[in-house]
Parts: sequence; C-alpha cells; structure tokens
Amino acid sequence: MRMQTIPPPTSTADSGRVVLTVSQLNRDVRDLLEQGLPLLWVEGEISNLARPASGHWYFTLKDTRAQIRCAMFRPRNRLVRFQPANGSQILVRGRVSLYEPRGDYQLIVESMEDAGDGALRRQFEELKARLQAEGLFDAGRKQPLPPLPRRIGVITSPSGAAIRDVLQVLRRRFPAIEVMIYPVPVQGAGSAEQIARMLALADSRDEVDVLLVTRGGGSLEDLWAFNEEVVARAIAACALPVVSAVGHEVDVSIADFVADQRAPTPSAAAELLSPDGDAWARRLGQLAQRLHQLAQGRIQQQQRQLNSLSERLTRQHPGRRLRDHGQRLDELDLRLRGAWTRAHQLRGLQLAQLQQRLRQRHPARTLNLLRNQVAGLEQRLVTAQAMRLERRQQRLVGLARALDAVSPLATVSRGYAIVQRQDGSIVRDAVSVDVGERLSARLARGRVECRVEAIEEDHPSR
Repeated sequence: MRMQTIPPPTSTADSGRVVLTVSQLNRDVRDLLEQGLPLLWVEGEISNLARPASGHWYFTLKDTRAQIRCAMFRPRNRLVRFQPANGSQILVRGRVSLYEPRGDYQLIVESMEDAGDGALRRQFEELKARLQAEGLFDAGRKQPLPPLPRRIGVITSPSGAAIRDVLQVLRRRFPAIEVMIYPVPVQGAGSAEQIARMLALADSRDEVDVLLVTRGGGSLEDLWAFNEEVVARAIAACALPVVSAVGHEVDVSIADFVADQRAPTPSAAAELLSPDGDAWARRLGQLAQRLHQLAQGRIQQQQRQLNSLSERLTRQHPGRRLRDHGQRLDELDLRLRGAWTRAHQLRGLQLAQLQQRLRQRHPARTLNLLRNQVAGLEQRLVTAQAMRLERRQQRLVGLARALDAVSPLATVSRGYAIVQRQDGSIVRDAVSVDVGERLSARLARGRVECRVEAIEEDHPSR
C-alpha cells in the first residue's frame, strides 16, 4: 500500500501547532484513500437505491455487519446489463474515495455484476485458463470440416428454436444433406452430463460426417451447461469434427474454444456446414458448357486436320490412295462425331442423374414415404384389433356355455330346488335341521319360505 505524505498546512497558530481546515483534511483523506487503495471487488446487498434525473446511481452496499455508501455515475452504469434493485445481491468493482462536502467515506463503482453471474464468470475464467494450459484450445489439434458432408449430426434440444433455424437454413441451401438429431436438454441440472454422453455416443456410432453442438441464446446461467468441464473434455475426445454454436453472437462458451470451429449462431453454423446448392448448380452448368466448348474445339481441330490432309491428297493426285484415305477419313469423322455425341449424352445423363438424386433426397419425398408407412401401419392395427376382438368374443361365448353347463341354476330349472337356512347355508342332510326350523327353497322361478314339520331320515340299503 502506498502512503501519501500530508502537505504542510496553509496556516499555523501562534503556538506553533499545525492547523488544518476541514476542506484540507477531507481532501487529504480522499487522496490517501484513492491513491493508497487499488481498484477492488466488493460483494454485498443493495439498499437505499436512488436514481436522480442526472442519471447517476446512489446506493448503500451492506452485509450483515456493515455498510458503505456507493456512487456509480451515468457513463459507467449505462454499461450494466441488468436492472439492480433494493435487495439485489451484487458484485462491484471500484475505488475507495471520500465525498468532501459531507466527509462521507464511499465507494466509486466502475462496474457491476449480478453476484450469481459474477461467481459463474469467475468459474468460467478459471476453467478457461486451466484447459488452455492443457492445450485443449490449440489450433494444431483442431480438425478441418468436410467440404460436402453427407450427413450432419445436431446435438441440441429437439423442441428449441436452434434446431428449427438449422433445418431451415439447410433446407434452403442444400436439401440433399441428411440431418441426424441427437436430443439432449440444453440447460438445467444434469444437462452437461447428458450432452457429454451424447457426444460420446454419436462419436462411437460414426454415422455422421460432422457434429454440431448448439442451442439458442440466454443468460450466462442458461448457457452454463456448455461451460462445464465434462462437455469440454467430451468435445476434445471426439474423433469427429465438432462445430459449436451456443447462444447469440456476443455469447462465448468453453465449448466454443474446444470445438474445431465456432459459429456465432445456429443459423451461421448451418451456413458454415452446407455448401450453396445454387452455386453448385451454376458450377455444374459451367462445367457442362466448358465440356461442350472443349468438344467443339476438338472437332474443329480435327476438321482442320482433315481439311489439311484432303488438300495434300488433292495435290498429290493418288487416285486409289485418295479414295482409300478419303473413306478412312470419313470413318474417322463418323467415329469422332459418334464419340462426341456419346460423350455429350453421357455427360447429360450424369447431370440428369445428379438432378434426380437431388429430387429424391428432398425432405418432402421422405415425408410422403413416412406418411404412407404410417397409413399402412394404421390399417394393419385396425385389422389386427378387429380379429383379436372377434377371437375374444368367440372365447367368451364358449366360456358362457361351459359355465351354464355346470351352473346349479341349470339343475334347478329341471325341477329341483336349493334349500337354505336363514343364514344362507345350504341344507344337504335332513338330520341337520330341526323340527319347526324355517327354511327357504329356491326354485327355478322364485323362492318358497317353509317350516319343518317332520324329519324322515333315509337308511342306506343293506
């Protein structure tokens, strides 16, 4: 800490004592505070926040034991990215000073962060420095992106805006590229671990040419899953090229530094990974035109040679040889024209095949095929359900018949009766009832209440 010597007093008393004015004392104390203490970070809770018409902010920063007055002037508070309020827990960076007119000790605030964002920012910087020291950000370990990927893997939320932006750009630029979506949550507890596991899974399956790790914009806390060490190391360990497009253009994540290439937005990542389909079509047209021009030039060259040979033969007047060579030249001319025609047709056929492949890989065709499959599966489901219901009904009829065959009611319908006591138990032996006891006889139709007048026991025959 630097200490400042107090300047000599402006006046002295007759006794030789040093006498300072109040203004001199406050000014000297302010200079001591401002020059003796560096810029420092302070965390606390806002209270007594005031925003006068000047645009400056005045508030008190406190904790459970102490408080300090603070001032943040308009040019600095315009850079704050959130709205502070009484009770907000904040992290400020400033210098200690003194307000001379009142002699109040205060803190002149240069910057302000939400305490939560500040803690996350410190974690971000610590992890960034550690991974950079390990070499995970080195340009030498980054892989080039494929110029024309056949299939792109996208690791993101399947319901977010990022995947819609990516698909829209790919559909516009080069619809023949296939997209494999690896669904993961992109924020919240456990999301970083799921992203890391999905990166490892996509890498092991090796079914895409390049991976895109992306999500839409949000706060630092919303994007924090892409600042976790587990995600950074999963990207570094991936054998496939990885493009990171996290948040908006101003957002930067640890995943951006580790990835083989960073894109400012999901749409920009799709632009980066896909070639321009119109440019490719123009290029094919230019190549076809160039091929036609080369063929025409070759024919003209051969024609000039043919004319030159004809002139030489004419000058030499060899009748027979002239006829023979003339016929041979005609044959060569026909073969040359036929070869050029076939080559031209072949190039045209190849161009048509490429165009047909582009049309066949259009997402609308795949969607129609899937719709037809769904319709067929629905029809099969309805048929299977009807057959199953019919079998169950037939089985129910058979069970009803079997139950009716063994039912005691069927026996009653043939003229028998079921005799019960008052408690509902069935009488099976005459000796088990008493004279005068009331019984109930259930018939096929209705019930008869009776009283026992006499008991006759059957004796088995000897």
